[in-house]
Amino acid sequence: MPNSFSNGRIMLRHSPTKRSTKENLWLAATTAYSAGAVNVASVIAFFAFTSNVTGHVAIFAEELVKGHWHQVFIVLIWLLLFLFGAFAANFIISSVVKKGKYFSNSAPIFLEIVVLAFITVYGHFYYQETLRETEWLIGGLLFCMGLQNGMVSTISGGVVKTTHVTGLFTDLGAELSQWLHPITPRTKVLKDRLKLRLYILSYYILGGLVGGYFFLLIDFLAFIMVILVLIFVIYYDMSRVVTKLTIRKIKKPAYVIQEQN
Repeated sequence: MPNSFSNGRIMLRHSPTKRSTKENLWLAATTAYSAGAVNVASVIAFFAFTSNVTGHVAIFAEELVKGHWHQVFIVLIWLLLFLFGAFAANFIISSVVKKGKYFSNSAPIFLEIVVLAFITVYGHFYYQETLRETEWLIGGLLFCMGLQNGMVSTISGGVVKTTHVTGLFTDLGAELSQWLHPITPRTKVLKDRLKLRLYILSYYILGGLVGGYFFLLIDFLAFIMVILVLIFVIYYDMSRVVTKLTIRKIKKPAYVIQEQN
């Protein structure tokens, strides 16, 4: 019989085939918020998008045609860093899965927190706005977003992707068409998909507003809020586990406790 700890109140401990809609909504909301905040902050700081690479692919082609080889090299590095982030997330999860789903799924988040913390400290205290610094800070944020997107996609079995709004609008448009079409049945599966897309879009925009507002106030320290959200994702599942074990111990029959003593 399902209990309150398996009814959509965890984010990391279930495999893709065992995840509920609520679990995906929790994961989508937190990570979409993080992606939106990072993307808008990076636009303000560097005039560059970091939550996806669609624009960077176009810039890569443009600079290649113009023969601007330094820019070609830098953009190529950015693309590879995003790719490596997604690769690293899946590789880490697959490598440590034997230690448990929670541990393996949370490991990429720990890495993202470490990289974001470094960018926060360096950006606030040491950043001199040189071209070289800017290029590598953008690369670091692209790595984080690739890492996060790869982690979320792997955990959810490709159901949740929170850093690429173009694909989100494509899916949302197609699913709204199905929902409004007079012939297509309005199934629960379709309803859950629409809800998930709207959650991702709403929290992405919210993250962008909050991240942009606070970046204008406190510059790179605004990334601390993103780090706190990621810490919450890790802590939330851990708190469920600890609480569940505590309740089980409290409810353990008296004779069992006596036998153990």
